Amino acid sequence: MKTKRQHPELIVMLTWHDYTVEDAALIFEQCRDSKARYWGFKEHPLPLEEMKKLYARMRQCGKTTILEVVAYSEQEGLEGAKIAAECGCDILMGTKFFDSINDFCREHGIKYMPFVGDVTGRPSVLEGTIEGMIAEARDYIAHGAYGIDLLGYRYTGDAVALNNALVAAVDAPVCIAGSIDSYARLDEVKRAAPWSFTIGSAFFENKFDGTFLEQVDKVCDYMTQK
Repeated sequence: MKTKRQHPELIVMLTWHDYTVEDAALIFEQCRDSKARYWGFKEHPLPLEEMKKLYARMRQCGKTTILEVVAYSEQEGLEGAKIAAECGCDILMGTKFFDSINDFCREHGIKYMPFVGDVTGRPSVLEGTIEGMIAEARDYIAHGAYGIDLLGYRYTGDAVALNNALVAAVDAPVCIAGSIDSYARLDEVKRAAPWSFTIGSAFFENKFDGTFLEQVDKVCDYMTQK
């Protein structure tokens, strides 16, 4: 499987500081015709019925849907996987890897992309060695995970070195998630060439200058430029 992409895919996260915004459905409606094909949000704090409706609307608009679960215990991760199944999500990102979560996702046709490294807090912080995270990622893929959720810019070490090394070393889709908030970091993502990357808070903080829709399309256009 090719892990490097000439144009990494933007995953728009309707989240701020690792929590879903209350008006996520309204913002999506304003952006439903944007150039971004991948959309998602976190497991908190929207009620389940609202989550179901929003994911259904995203699919109706031809989007691929993602739930990212910022939880680290097996029980919390499995609960998140069950939410993803109830909502009909295509991809589950986040959680620490557990066989029970992996098995559940495979049984329900959900692509599972767990965190690697020592992840704590909310917003998340990533610690660990690059070599250790590569070994973890390879082990998870060998056990059937679809890909890896890499919190590269939440890393307490050298984020660029981590992003480049892990994408190059892991033969599976890698998403660089969190804290991509400038064109300089978009350039770094281009060079690392992962399958995808997420932006959430930066759009709400107007880091790319414009309405939410304008920022999404600006980033999509920027990533296709040479």
